[in-house]
Amino acid sequence: MEFEFTGRHIEVTPAIQRLAMKELRKLDRVLDSAPIRAHVTVSSEKHRKRAEIVVYWRDNVFTAVGENTDLSQSVTSAAARVQKQVLRVKEKFQTRKRSRTSMKEIAPVPGGVIEAGPAAPRIIPARRYRVKPMTPEEAALALADSKDQFIVFRDAETNRIGVLYHRTDGNFGLIEP
Repeated sequence: MEFEFTGRHIEVTPAIQRLAMKELRKLDRVLDSAPIRAHVTVSSEKHRKRAEIVVYWRDNVFTAVGENTDLSQSVTSAAARVQKQVLRVKEKFQTRKRSRTSMKEIAPVPGGVIEAGPAAPRIIPARRYRVKPMTPEEAALALADSKDQFIVFRDAETNRIGVLYHRTDGNFGLIEP
């Protein structure tokens, strides 16, 4: 972990540096794998001592401010707040990781046969033809003569569109709106 200290209207003593390092070293155990950078800013205004800690880890930035009359207590409280934020983010990673299926379950067995899943149904554009006005009986004669499974026609009597289709029992079915 890299540390950077800045003092505003106050000198950063080695004791404050040791305290901040001690408090932030706890994050090393929680945030593993990636390098961590911490910037500790200590300031003093009248009787108020303020510590601001900014921790950079991967794409995350954790920021906390601690204010107190004692500088060591403000550093400790700011470090505790940063640690709380880090644990919250780490817990979110853990719950995501637990909910995923493992690669052993997803990956195929070496030397095994990979089976393809069923293909998704596609819409294949068919030829376009005119909807002719005819009676259902005329549509049945036209469907019997053709090799099509259905015929779309406009009923000459009601002027509505209907669909006449071959049923599995050998008869014709009529769909009207």
